Amino acid sequence: MVNPYRELFAAPGATHFALAGLLARIALPMTGIGIITMLSQLRTSYALAGAVSATFVLTYALLSPQISRLVDRHGQSRMLPAATMISAIGMLVLLAASRWSAPDWILFAGALLSGFMPSISAMLRARWTAIYRGKPQLSAAYSLETVLDEATYIIGPALSVGLSVTAFPQAGPLAALVLLVLGIGALTLQHGTEPQVQLRSDTDGAGSVIRLANVRLLALLMVAMGIVVGTVDIVSVALSEQLGQPAAASLVLAAYAVGSFLAGLLFGAMKLTTPLHRLLLLGGLATAITTLPLMLADSIFALATTVLVAGLFFAPTMIVAMTLVERLVPEHQLTEGMTWLLAGLNVGVAFGAVASGQVVDAADALAGFAVALGAGFFVLLLSLLGYLRLRASGLCLSASEVA
Repeated sequence: MVNPYRELFAAPGATHFALAGLLARIALPMTGIGIITMLSQLRTSYALAGAVSATFVLTYALLSPQISRLVDRHGQSRMLPAATMISAIGMLVLLAASRWSAPDWILFAGALLSGFMPSISAMLRARWTAIYRGKPQLSAAYSLETVLDEATYIIGPALSVGLSVTAFPQAGPLAALVLLVLGIGALTLQHGTEPQVQLRSDTDGAGSVIRLANVRLLALLMVAMGIVVGTVDIVSVALSEQLGQPAAASLVLAAYAVGSFLAGLLFGAMKLTTPLHRLLLLGGLATAITTLPLMLADSIFALATTVLVAGLFFAPTMIVAMTLVERLVPEHQLTEGMTWLLAGLNVGVAFGAVASGQVVDAADALAGFAVALGAGFFVLLLSLLGYLRLRASGLCLSASEVA
């Protein structure tokens, strides 16, 4: 049996940019949860920790599509180092402010600058598309990227929380900063696989792809799914501490990513004939249903189990959404289009962190999962709307027919 993932790396340079990207992309999941863990220890407020982390994530979500739009126009090797430098400066400000008990506004300023971090996942998907556009391998490449994203959410939060709890509070975000700089440096050296900048007239694709109604709908779906993720982040840390096992939060957070990782790996290896719009609806329905058991978790084992189940349908739904975007947006705006979905996801993470942090501070840890339950309803509603719109537009190819 042919391994669809192994075939991808036959392309020259694919292994090198994939490894460099894997190193750089770990920084994002490490930073958000690292800020929460760091400030919850130093300032003893989950509301503040969630708000500062949300500032980073929300700024990242709003700026990353603009950075990706510049990348589409000027190339990765020109734009990535500049954006990374600004992000690194912001993270250093944030770490210093937490170390020397600076006023809260400095924490928020550092988090805002840190949000200039570029969307590594979009950069890598653009490289795969440049190699395999119009070929069957492209669907497997998108699946691989989603699986690798999930791998970073297994490794990143566990590493960040573990470092901050066992070493010193700033250790997690500091490690994320180092990995980001090293990964971006290695990625920008891979000129052979960098997508070429396409020359076009001033009127060709002048508007942002977010003006496309279907792209907006998919981005909003990612917002709703991100709220679930952000809630899981905050509540897992808070509930683990409430149960007297704060270090177990890293295992719980990894469980969500493990479920998504395994499902994405299986999904990418399958040759499904189910239309994409139907897969989108099924993924949204399953995501909504699996938020229900979260409210019943009263132990670390129960929390990890329900979180793992909740993660099972994240990667397949994300793969379907990315596949749809590749078909919906012009070729010269692909990086921006993919980044809008990733931005939507991170906007949701930010809102989920803020909302659940407020609920945890006002009530208790488990009550925070009510935010995820509400987000699950919107996931179902938006996936149903997407199903109806895409079916009406005739964009009903199966995942195996994407190329």
